Parts: sequence; C-alpha cells; structure tokens
Amino acid sequence: MSNKRGVIQTDAPGANIRISLRGEDSAGQLAVIEEVVPAGFDGPPLHVHPSFDEGFYGLEGELAFRMEDEIVSGGPGTFAFAPRGVPHTFANLSGQEARALIVCTPAGFERYFEWLAAQQAGNTASVTMPESETRVVGPQIGAA
Repeated sequence: MSNKRGVIQTDAPGANIRISLRGEDSAGQLAVIEEVVPAGFDGPPLHVHPSFDEGFYGLEGELAFRMEDEIVSGGPGTFAFAPRGVPHTFANLSGQEARALIVCTPAGFERYFEWLAAQQAGNTASVTMPESETRVVGPQIGAA
C-alpha cells in the first residue's frame, strides 16, 4: 500500500532518499524516510532538532551514530533514537553502502527532502524551503 502522494526519490548530496510517509498522510504525526548511505559518507554535522524526535533503524550495512558524546556503530536491526533537543549525527564509516529508515515525529522534516529534490531538478518554484528545523552544534563524526 502506498500513501496518497507517492514517494519522492532523489540523489541527495551523499545519499539516496525515498520518502515513504509524509505528514499529510499521517495527520501530521509521523514521517518515514528511507535513506541509502554510500560508503565513506561523513554525515551531517552534530545537530539538534528542537521540534521533533528522530529515530534511525538500520536495514543494511553499518552506520555510526553519535548521540551527545557517545558514538556507537550498528548494523541491521540497530535502532538509534534522538529525542528533540539531543545533539546527534550519523555517518557511514564502513566500506559498504548502508540503508536505514528514518522516522520523525511529529512529521514535517520530510519537506526538507522534497525541497532538496526540487532543487536538484531545477524546479525551485514547486517547493519552498521549509523553516529551519535543524541547529548545528558541532562537527561531523570524523572531525570529532
């Protein structure tokens, strides 16, 4: 079963993104995003989301997660949870591609990926950049 609006698939910088569930399809409660993370991807800088919680569920490969000052790695079946306001990031430090599901509650952050897809397609008029829902507070995992 698919949601009403289908999926957005884009080769985002460093990752391939597929939005499986948007806020419009879950009464604003949940977004589900599948991300294919290439080998050696440094990930985003350490950051916080003040308005939503974010969880990462490993499907394939191995990812490193930093939650505050702790760094852990995990493969398929690993779940990392970053409550709103908790500094976190992730990276693929392995030599193989990895794949994870990202869940955000409440929904809304999936709009960033829609905007990114529109930017890459040169269609800036179709989607507006969402308000910043991310605040950078430190370096990427490899730079820590």
